[in-house]
Order: sequence, then C-alpha cells, then structure tokens
Amino acid sequence: MTLTMGPSLLFCPADRPERFAKAAERADAVILDLEDAVAGGDKAAARDALADPANLLDPARTIVRVNPVATRELRLDLAAVAKTPYRTLMLAKAESGQQLDVLRDYQVLALCETARGVLNAAEIAARRNVVGLMWGAEDLIASLGGTSSRDASGRYRDVARHARSQVLLAAGAYGKAAVDAVYVNIPDLEGLAAEAEDAVASGFAAKACIHPGQVATVRAAYRPGEDAVRNAQELLEAAASAGNGVFSHEGRMIDGPILRHAESVLRRAGLA
Repeated sequence: MTLTMGPSLLFCPADRPERFAKAAERADAVILDLEDAVAGGDKAAARDALADPANLLDPARTIVRVNPVATRELRLDLAAVAKTPYRTLMLAKAESGQQLDVLRDYQVLALCETARGVLNAAEIAARRNVVGLMWGAEDLIASLGGTSSRDASGRYRDVARHARSQVLLAAGAYGKAAVDAVYVNIPDLEGLAAEAEDAVASGFAAKACIHPGQVATVRAAYRPGEDAVRNAQELLEAAASAGNGVFSHEGRMIDGPILRHAESVLRRAGLA
C-alpha cells in the first residue's frame, strides 16, 4: 500500500493508543513512534498497542517509527509491525543504504539524524524501498557532541542548516520526498510558520509536528493564498499564449524553471 503523505506529519507515542485516532483526525499522516517517544520500560506495551486491531488506523496514512538497526528493539518492533497492515516505516538514525536491506519488505522514510546518516543521505535515498528522507536536528547535534541546534536568536546553527540542505538535495536527486524536522518550541507558532514557509519555498514535501496544535500552522504554510494561485494561473496562461521558449511577463524573464514553480503552486492548491 502506497503512503499518502500530505504536508503535516504528526508524531504520536505508540504507548498512547487513546491518542491514535485523534492524531489521525488532525494530521495528514500519523507517525506512531516506538523509538524516542516511548521509555524503555514502556516499549513492550507500545508494541502491544500498535498490534491491537482496536487501535487500527488507515495504513495509507500511517507510518511506524522503529528503533535503529543493530538494536534488539528493532527486531521486536518488526515482529509487532508484522501483525498489522502497516507497511511504511520510519527508520530512526538511518546511517547507510545497506541498513535498508533489513526493511526490504517495507516502504521506508529514512530519518537522517546523525553525522554519518547526513553524510550518507544520497546513498540512503538511492535505495528502491526508500520513499523519503527526513532530517533531525537535535539528534544530529547530540551525535556531534554539541548542546543545541539553534543559536540565541532561534536560528539554526550552520551545521544544522548544512544538514537540512544536504538531506533535501539527496532526496531531490533521487525523486524522493523530503520531510523537514520538527519545531520543538511548541507555543511559538510564529516561528513555526516562518520555518514551514521556508520549507515550502525550499522544496520540502512535508514538515513533521510534535503537537496537534502545530498542524494547522504547517498546513497553512503549504496552502497557497488566492494571490499566489491567481498569479500562477495567469503566468501559465501567458506561457501557453507565448508558445515555447523564454518570454517576458510583467517585467520578468520567464523560462522553464519559473513555470515549474507556478505548476508547484497549483499542485499544492489542488488545481493541477
């Protein structure tokens, strides 16, 4: 079953089954988390909740985050997932293409959140069963021995911005979806909006959320305004009249890449 992934992906701890349906109602897709969101002593209960038919979500809109390769936890995670219809996994701390062989029977959203994972992002993206890449800021900085992904102004540090770009480029190079990292300052919706708008403009297909209250802000960033839609439509109409090649429109030189930008706006508006 192919994953249906809209712009907002919402993490939900897998040991909180009472939240599953609510998360699915709020977001475009839900990430049921068996890794960092679940304490070690609660992982067995989380796997039981995941496999319980009473908690079943739409498999086309559900991703299960599993623990890293080479951990005992991953084997137990996969045994639990095998009892469900879920076929899209998020692999925590993905670090090489070879690791994806363990998950060959699943679609994988690979989470590049260590220095090695970011450096090998292209190798990971090239794997056939990988449908997308996500990057993670805080685990990345921890893997480097750092203390914070952002400076005092709230802006990502250079190393985090480099990782963000590298994962986006790797995903784009292999035609895979790129998912932007979570915004951990939950009350700061203004900051989230600015970051989500940058994600849209940069080419990220979605942004992950850690709280239901963030979903509307992310969706709004991905939904083009009326002016943007009208401008895109007018530009494409002008292109159709001009025929092939470069032309001028309202004082701007218009060529192929600019037209593809306009087409992207209409796709996000559901008009193409």
